[in-house]
Amino acid sequence: MSLALTPVRNSNKGEGILKIQQSAEDYLETILVLSRKKSQIRSIDIVNELGYSKPSVSVAMKNLRENGYIHMDDGYITLTEKGMEIAQTMYERHTVLSQWLISLGVDEKIAVEDACRMEHTMSTESFTAIKNFIIQNQA
Repeated sequence: MSLALTPVRNSNKGEGILKIQQSAEDYLETILVLSRKKSQIRSIDIVNELGYSKPSVSVAMKNLRENGYIHMDDGYITLTEKGMEIAQTMYERHTVLSQWLISLGVDEKIAVEDACRMEHTMSTESFTAIKNFIIQNQA
């Protein structure tokens, strides 16, 4: 599993941003979730959480570290500022979309799986519109 990094232009603001693959976003989100449960995270924690092989996680951590998304110190993993920004974005999207789908009557397991796919492909504009709709329509 490779972690491709592709520079893209944000057409709304004209600023350069870095778009990363879904797998990298998933790893960053997992590190964030684990950091809320544990004070220190190692690669083995990610292996156990995601069910991936040790070599796959090792390669992914190397790529994330080399691209400035994580720090590794004595085997412990922490998110950098830009890694944290992506992780928080993915976590918010996942949470909001899961809860929204469940509120629409979708089975929880299916809603979580669908939200996981949607969070990576949805534009910021569409996500913001859905989030604002949910906020405006809460009783």
